[in-house]
Amino acid sequence: MFLIKNSKKISLNIIYKNQKFLRIYRWNPLYKKEPWFSIYPLLQKDAGPMILDALIYIKNNLDSTLSFRRSCREGICGSCSMNIDGVNSLACLHSLRTKQKFSTIYPLPHMYVIKDLIPDLSNFYNQYKSIKPWLVVENSLREKEFLQSKLDRFQLDGLYECILCACCSSSCPSYWWNQDKYLGPAILLQAYRWLTETRDFNKINRLKFLNHKMRLFRCHTIMNCSKVCPKNLNPGKAISSIKYQLIYKQ
Repeated sequence: MFLIKNSKKISLNIIYKNQKFLRIYRWNPLYKKEPWFSIYPLLQKDAGPMILDALIYIKNNLDSTLSFRRSCREGICGSCSMNIDGVNSLACLHSLRTKQKFSTIYPLPHMYVIKDLIPDLSNFYNQYKSIKPWLVVENSLREKEFLQSKLDRFQLDGLYECILCACCSSSCPSYWWNQDKYLGPAILLQAYRWLTETRDFNKINRLKFLNHKMRLFRCHTIMNCSKVCPKNLNPGKAISSIKYQLIYKQ
């Protein structure tokens, strides 16, 4: 009898040791009530190694009403960006296997919410469109192969890897206050990518568009953007480089 009790105690300790609780922000526009939190207990062996695996497990097995974005599960698409334990991150790259028993998950901060963990990124993508993120070349060169040197290509490293997850922009206080006018770290990083592109013939117009007290110079170098980037990029440095070109090289 002693052995049975003891084995139960050991098994309960093992279960508790491997158990996690996800506290998830919930909001549904169809319900006429304030946002609320749902708490889901789960075992790590059932949920998988990452937060996204846990969310998928919850949706498939515990609560089918939970809504969130996801796609590649490899940190490439940027769909599953959210605020996890106070830090903007990608759920597919954020480990579930930590010492914390509770993890709190919000949608990206200071953005309109469509439902649960799904933010409205319409303004974000409209801003991306405004910088014309494509190659602009002269008509005489469009039918020819346009080669680029290895050195010119090397200058794009640390810029083209941006996956537009909006983790950096939604962590920027300047973007919180002026997201209708200030382009934000992610879009300005992409803008600098096209300014650095040696095959592009639209550099003067791109700089003219960015030379604006709100679109660019609203950045106060708080550097939250570079701290939270899941791809370890440096939007703050890109913004400073654009300012340098406008002030000293024009």
